[in-house]
Amino acid sequence: MSSSASALASDIFYDTELLEKELLSKKNSSEDKVKENTQGGDQKDDYPSRKYSLPTYINRKDPVIYSTDRQKAPLEEALLDQYEKKGFLFLDHLFDDHEIADMQQQMQNLRDSDAIKQREESVTEPSSGDVRSVFDVHKLNDFFQKIAQDPRLVRIAEYLLGDEVYLHQTRLNYKPGFRGKEFYWHSDFETWHVEDGMPRMRALSMSITLTPNDHHNGPLLLIPGSHRTYVSCVGETPENNYLSSLKKQDVGVPDDSSLQSLIEQNGIEAAVGQPGRVILFDCNVLHGSNGNITPAPRSNLFFVYNALSNRVDLPFGNTAPRPEYIAARKSIKALKKSD
Repeated sequence: MSSSASALASDIFYDTELLEKELLSKKNSSEDKVKENTQGGDQKDDYPSRKYSLPTYINRKDPVIYSTDRQKAPLEEALLDQYEKKGFLFLDHLFDDHEIADMQQQMQNLRDSDAIKQREESVTEPSSGDVRSVFDVHKLNDFFQKIAQDPRLVRIAEYLLGDEVYLHQTRLNYKPGFRGKEFYWHSDFETWHVEDGMPRMRALSMSITLTPNDHHNGPLLLIPGSHRTYVSCVGETPENNYLSSLKKQDVGVPDDSSLQSLIEQNGIEAAVGQPGRVILFDCNVLHGSNGNITPAPRSNLFFVYNALSNRVDLPFGNTAPRPEYIAARKSIKALKKSD
């Protein structure tokens, strides 16, 4: 961990022994929560969240890049260094204009489909009823299945994660013009760990921009370097939290003080770019986006690649697992090796 990150952690790193005693007290208060701090009763939770009364920082215990032989890397060394430092990359020109146009057409087809809108995989905006996200797009659309398995993407994911990979989650985020609501600051891993049972920070997202993403229509915002600090959040997880959190996330979000400290130390970077840009980011990097009150929609295609050795198990938050279309649990299959 860098000296600046260490200094940052000391600003808000509370007495963990006291917090552990607090957690133990809570666990002993109910027989139903005896296994609250373990997965399946035998794996220690290195990244507890939504269990303490105070937010705290936990230093990342996992590598950022799992492969060590850079001679075999599918990315230039400068890009690898950037990913290691910031937790994200912007990649251009992986897809040609024809491929991007096909993606845009398929995106529109799904958005215009009344049948898709009625499916449980479709999430609508809380006020307008416009389509906000469509999950499991690789199962709903053969074309997106092929894109998700494209060796140009899989090869990068395999290298960074040092393993065969599978699709933990896929989705289309539309963020329509005028009424597209914000996505508040969060770490994907915090949710995937607590609510899905993902053990380690060994997953990443690739977001392919399908419309221009500019500074006005609610682009993805990322906090560079935040992937090295896990913010343990406050607040218990409600039953079936996903039904509301996919529309507006209130649980599992960092507190204001943590966000202010991280942003003051590292700043904010906007993922702006033209259609076809790939935004690649680590599972623990803090990110979010503003609402879109411009006429122009901001639509992105997301693929989440998880290491096969990091497949999900019982949720660490002692909750019922989320549905398969949000977090792959049963239909786990390694993508065809790129080499």
